[in-house]
Amino acid sequence: MSEKKLRVPLGTVLMLPGGKNINNLFIDIIIDDEIPVLCTNRKTGKERLMPFKVLYDNHSSFWLQYGSWDYFLSKDNHEKLKELAIAKTRTPDFMKIAAQYRSSYKKDEDLEELAVDVGYGNEYKAIAKMTNEEKIECLNKNNKRLSTLLIQKDKDADVVTEALVDSTKEAALINHAVLKEAINLADDEARRFSQEFVDTTHEMVKSSTQLFSKDLFSDELMNTLVEKSNGTIVQHMTRVYLNGIAFLSYYNNLVSTSSAIQKLRVSFSNKYRKYYQSMLPHIIPDDINLERVFYGGMRAIPPEQVFKWALGFLLHDIGKASAVEYHEGEAKYDRNIVIDHVKMGYKSIVTKTNYPMESSLITGYHHEYYGSTDGYGYFRAYLQQYKKQNQDAKQDYCITYELEPIMDYKALAYFPAKMLEIIDVFDSVTDPNRVYRKPMTPEDALKMMREEFIEKKCKIDIILFDIFTTFINEKEKERRKTAKAS
Repeated sequence: MSEKKLRVPLGTVLMLPGGKNINNLFIDIIIDDEIPVLCTNRKTGKERLMPFKVLYDNHSSFWLQYGSWDYFLSKDNHEKLKELAIAKTRTPDFMKIAAQYRSSYKKDEDLEELAVDVGYGNEYKAIAKMTNEEKIECLNKNNKRLSTLLIQKDKDADVVTEALVDSTKEAALINHAVLKEAINLADDEARRFSQEFVDTTHEMVKSSTQLFSKDLFSDELMNTLVEKSNGTIVQHMTRVYLNGIAFLSYYNNLVSTSSAIQKLRVSFSNKYRKYYQSMLPHIIPDDINLERVFYGGMRAIPPEQVFKWALGFLLHDIGKASAVEYHEGEAKYDRNIVIDHVKMGYKSIVTKTNYPMESSLITGYHHEYYGSTDGYGYFRAYLQQYKKQNQDAKQDYCITYELEPIMDYKALAYFPAKMLEIIDVFDSVTDPNRVYRKPMTPEDALKMMREEFIEKKCKIDIILFDIFTTFINEKEKERRKTAKAS
């Protein structure tokens, strides 16, 4: 075994489930037992051992900062840390804490087992044990299943829905398992290792987006099938991916076949301008129009772009290693834990795979929230650095469909990430498995989102949210119609 295989990235060690309590337990053990951190310079390869406390006191999340250094624990110290943590979790006090996150928590259960059970379910255990060839075979089998359905003239809606859910769920689990292995490899080696998975997943996404049809996709069946998975994260990823494609398809149909854009243009000054003025204060109010909101004008999305964005929807929470709860109130909300999954996912996809940059940006920017202090992600750090070097720079547009304007800081946000923000929040608050509160009805969720994410402070995009509201209301109307008929 090579020397590099005998180390574990510190970021993966400190991303286990249970929120702040377990995360802080690990940190306390590392400090108390003086477990050293191996620091590796990314450019020179130089290595040195440093006390964790020194680095931690300088920055409480130093292992997540993208700079010149990577941080590891030796395999022996990682094993030592797990043994000490497991021993401490068997105390009565800690068992009470653990009960918040998993009612069936067992005293003799390894913390990594708990991470799998809570976040990705028992299915992940089987997938993680597969050889790489078996994982690829699983992806190919799903691709063949979707491709066969594509060429069928008369498609059964239930069969299509089941195939979409199964292929999405397994692709999410396989990609998480692959990324978990790739993160321990050097960047170039990781990209070679993950390339076949990237290509095969891309083909699966192409098939599923082409197969997707309002007439052939059943929300009711999808939710029933998703609930069969006992992993809360993979359930969320599956729902967000499929609902994201559905919303994108609805948006494309709306702007391509109706006078929706013209209607928005007519109502813009009275209905929307005030929201965008606060985001573009340097622009004369009369110059803030639909073309200022959507860089290059509002338009439909071509298929190849849809495929890349759909990949981002699928991978958006790939860095999430614990069942993080969103929007639950300060008593149950650990901001650092929530932020970590975005940083970890974005950094891993960019450095360890060859997924399209469009997909990576969605992963990194899907909680940007138009620069609100409630948002987070790499984009704002990059923007702050850019503005330090270019003090007169201003962003003259709100949303861009293309990469260049977001990378050149000409626009505030990336279109698919703004779409995903809406889908992500909506799914989080309507999730039937919410831990601390009852799931909201679609109607209550839309009302809350308008109040909290638009009226109090505009975090999600108001125009996209209005389109999303119509999208959800039409689905609800269709659901009630179907229920009445049956």
